[in-house]
Amino acid sequence: MKMINNQSWIKVAKTYNVEYESPISIEIDDYHLAIYRDAEDNFYATDNVCTHAYALLTEGFQEGCTIECPLHAGCFDIRTGEALTAPLTENLKTYPVRIDGDDILVYLDA
Repeated sequence: MKMINNQSWIKVAKTYNVEYESPISIEIDDYHLAIYRDAEDNFYATDNVCTHAYALLTEGFQEGCTIECPLHAGCFDIRTGEALTAPLTENLKTYPVRIDGDDILVYLDA
């Protein structure tokens, strides 16, 4: 873990572990993350728990840059965390991502 002013870039996965429209779940300390890949090979990280009701988003359906919650079918934008459809009213937390070689790193508050 590389600490920078109480914040960290954490290696969470390899790029080849995340396929397009097949997000993966990562747990690090108190963080429950979803890691996504889009059609242009951009990677995104959000909280993995829906803001509406407890459901893991990685068990939902990713189409392009949206993820559909498996519980009530609400959709979020994986790039911004914006709640796009009912019954969602609260946005999803997102995290900065960078790629170093084939490592996916996520910036987390320490």
